[in-house]
Amino acid sequence: MTMTWALPAAPTGIEDVLARMRRLDEALPPRDGVAVFNRVYLTVTEEIARQVAVGGFGAGSAAAELDVRFAGRYLTAVDRAAVGRRPPACWRPLFQQRGHPAVQPLQFALAGINAHIGHDLALALTDTCRARGVEPEALQADFDRVGGLLATMEERIREGLMPGPDLLDVADPLTHLVGSWSLDAARGAAWASFRTLWAVRGLPDVAGELTDRLDSGVGMVGRCLLTPLG
Repeated sequence: MTMTWALPAAPTGIEDVLARMRRLDEALPPRDGVAVFNRVYLTVTEEIARQVAVGGFGAGSAAAELDVRFAGRYLTAVDRAAVGRRPPACWRPLFQQRGHPAVQPLQFALAGINAHIGHDLALALTDTCRARGVEPEALQADFDRVGGLLATMEERIREGLMPGPDLLDVADPLTHLVGSWSLDAARGAAWASFRTLWAVRGLPDVAGELTDRLDSGVGMVGRCLLTPLG
């Protein structure tokens, strides 16, 4: 008899998201590739939670709902992998390479960001629009504000995870590899994917095919970012 494991329910709020990420942070080995990304994402989510709490996104903002839907996709990928079920293609490279000794922490962090922004963000935006009964333009301001936070965090991530000056010769391939990926470009592509998915929301077959293509394309980029460098 085949045992089917039920996945945990979707997070119900930002505090639930933070609690789950903190549990992962405590449970995973520090060098684990998923743990590296989780620490980065936890920092970003804590900052978003602070901004939401002080009204940094304005009255009627969809930021909290978007953040929870967005994070839920990552947490579902983690849960699926934990019970032996395949996560989306965009996440598979990170889960498959998470213990590779020749992959640098910065590569793990960027591969996770690539999967999450390149694939999950467009779907979370679409889900939020559908749930709130609004058009994409209603989310533009929150999207831009969150993007500003992400840009600041990305800079800190690169500074914190790049090898020190004494390892510059060894890190040269890493410098070229991570320089080929851009957060701004990924965010722009996510917004365009979201607009496209929203435009074809009444055509389930087309929307499904677009989502599958987006998933596999982002996964291919992730595999490149996780090239073992020794």
